[in-house]
Amino acid sequence: MFKKSRRKIVASIMAVLVLLWIGTLCIIYACSYYEVLNRSRDMLERHIKQYRLSWERPMPGGHGEPPSPGRGEPPFENPPAYRLSTFYSVALSTDGTDVLEVSNSQTEMYADDELAEIAREIVNSGSRDGMKRNLIYQMADKGGYLLVAFMDNTVMQESMTTLFRYTLMFGGVVILALFFLAVYLARRIVRPLEESYEKQKQFISDAGHELKTPVSVVNANAELLSREIGDNQWLDNIRYENDRMGLLVGQLLELARTEQVAPRKEHLDFSRLVGGEALPFESVAYEKEMPLRCEIKEGLYVSGNDAQLKQLVAILLDNALRHGEKGKEIALSLRAERGSAALSVINAGEEIPPEQRKQLFEQFYRMDAARNGDGQHYGLGLSIAKAITEVHGGRIRVQCSGGKIEFAVRIPLD
Repeated sequence: MFKKSRRKIVASIMAVLVLLWIGTLCIIYACSYYEVLNRSRDMLERHIKQYRLSWERPMPGGHGEPPSPGRGEPPFENPPAYRLSTFYSVALSTDGTDVLEVSNSQTEMYADDELAEIAREIVNSGSRDGMKRNLIYQMADKGGYLLVAFMDNTVMQESMTTLFRYTLMFGGVVILALFFLAVYLARRIVRPLEESYEKQKQFISDAGHELKTPVSVVNANAELLSREIGDNQWLDNIRYENDRMGLLVGQLLELARTEQVAPRKEHLDFSRLVGGEALPFESVAYEKEMPLRCEIKEGLYVSGNDAQLKQLVAILLDNALRHGEKGKEIALSLRAERGSAALSVINAGEEIPPEQRKQLFEQFYRMDAARNGDGQHYGLGLSIAKAITEVHGGRIRVQCSGGKIEFAVRIPLD
């Protein structure tokens, strides 16, 4: 139980941390990417504004200087990032068929024909900007011709990839360190609860053993007194309540023994065990007008304790008989399911609210409808059934649908 609690705590902490880490990583990466992308687009727009066809450019002498801006425009001041960037330009006719000029300063990276072909594809697609083959592009109408300007995006992509890779690497190391921290914190959080639970189990065991003696003494004295004075109403009340107390002490000791002591297990024919344990209940079910129908698959073996597994079957059948509706059958089935022996006991009855289903297997829990019983049940039966199931490496759960209540047990096959 506490192992599951520790796992849930660790899983919850790690889920929050991983989500925060992924969210932060995505935000940082997205913001960085779009900031660099927008900066690249701004530089492309600057390049487009400054671009002139070769016959429109000033004569050599001012080689490398940008053309003079138009009247009323401030002079261009190109930042260092702009001067260090690589640009390609393709000028085409307005219909996009003829290439007027290709500006290519890095012919070893892209051939003129390749740039012209990419430019034609962009013009035909009608896209004004975007990215193609590691090139950020923008298309503009320069009045008399179309200009498709490119900016090499290789360095930016490699930088973003490097950033992403190292963030993943260092983030993974941090997440691993936080995992061990979460395990440590989960143990610290659960330890007081575990110690309290162990003390509670020890108290139940000790109290059960201590109560056995006075219960036996009261019973013996009641028997002696009965021989002296004969039948007496008050004496009958004492004996009845003492019997109830003895039954409760026995159940407490059984629960403590089941939870604290590892049972001796052996290779058991579970099919035969379930069938044999169900046989005595058929007559009881018949008397209560709740016929018992059994469907048991033969040849299912488990590793378990004979006495405890018989008690498990008896608890489930007794529970179905106490809470089933008169005139409706009780169905017991045993089958193989995904490597487990699936034991199911179904009875007709009112649907159990979801909030109460979680408490059914708690000690001393009884639903209101169960309080009008014969005084021989204290809400420990299903707790014992759960303890037996968990000791055998299985799980137990309750389901309600269509006026049926099912208690289903899964125990690994041997």
